Amino acid sequence: MRQLFFLLLFVFILSSCSKSSAPNEENISIAAVKLPPKAGASSGDKDPDPVAAPPVKVKQEIEQKIIKEATLRFETDNLENTFNQIQKTILSNKARIINDSEGKDYGTVFRNLTVKVPSQNFDRFINDVSKGVSYFEVKNISAEDVTEQFIDLTSRLKTKKKLEERYLEILKKANKVSEILEIEQQISTIREEIEAKEGQLKYLESRVSESTITIEFYKTIAEKEGIKISYGSKLWNAVKSGFFSLSDFLISLISVWPFVILFCVFAYFIRKRLKRRKKE
Repeated sequence: MRQLFFLLLFVFILSSCSKSSAPNEENISIAAVKLPPKAGASSGDKDPDPVAAPPVKVKQEIEQKIIKEATLRFETDNLENTFNQIQKTILSNKARIINDSEGKDYGTVFRNLTVKVPSQNFDRFINDVSKGVSYFEVKNISAEDVTEQFIDLTSRLKTKKKLEERYLEILKKANKVSEILEIEQQISTIREEIEAKEGQLKYLESRVSESTITIEFYKTIAEKEGIKISYGSKLWNAVKSGFFSLSDFLISLISVWPFVILFCVFAYFIRKRLKRRKKE
């Protein structure tokens, strides 16, 4: 009986030990598992984790300053229709013509336009003008980044203005006439530099805000028509040239009349002397 009792007691102790150690093993296995981060976490959470979500640094973007220019040259069948189309494009893109010239040479008649276009409408203007043009003899588009130059001028301008303020403060405290005159001279020099840099900035701003586009379109003249026009113009030029040459000759004769008179008198005496010798 005693042996049976001790055997049952030993089995009971082993079972209780196994039950008490099970929770510890389970806790160890759970602690070893890494939980994934919460998906879909929004900025509207009440208690955001400052460690898990560090603040994002936002970089301050500098506005680029770009000067855009373009040169276009193409052939057309009708100068008037092409000009009307370009004029519509100018109005729709809020552009303006600053130079308009036309002319004629031996083989073509042409028209040149220089247009100022707001920079934000530059690409659209080029696309609108290109409609209906089958081939460009010249199509140059350039973009110059002047951001660094703009920043440098702005920084120098601020420095000069601060220096001017310091000199003005010193001028208020100056007592001697010599000091006042010297300070005023320095202020005048600084003011000239400030105005020069302000002028450069305005010039850059104007070139950045408005792009310059040069458009040349021409029409080829028939060969026979060109010969007729050229021949007639040559005849008329020859007549005018002959008239002007005759006028110049008469004027030159009038301007040397004393020499003409002397020459005539000299010729008369020589001729008279020759006649006397023949008689002798």
